[in-house]
Amino acid sequence: MFELDFRSRKPIYEQLVDRLKQLIIKDLLKDDEKLPSVRELANQLEINPNTIQKAYRELESQGYIYSVKGKGSFVHPSKKLENEEELKKVK
Repeated sequence: MFELDFRSRKPIYEQLVDRLKQLIIKDLLKDDEKLPSVRELANQLEINPNTIQKAYRELESQGYIYSVKGKGSFVHPSKKLENEEELKKVK
């Protein structure tokens, strides 16, 4: 899915948050698309599941994703429209 820089001074969870935001904004992750489970992503990236959970909580508090109990985490559909407007302002 993506690479992390373990030598960076930036915490791993922040790198995850930033990378997932980029994937959502660039529309590589579609509306209501299911994100990998915490365990799957932890195994894939070979990091602690608590780090993944912290990143997911941060993304959820920022409105980029939402969680459904027993189902997992999904990309929030309305956040992309706001991001597109922000990107147009920046351009």
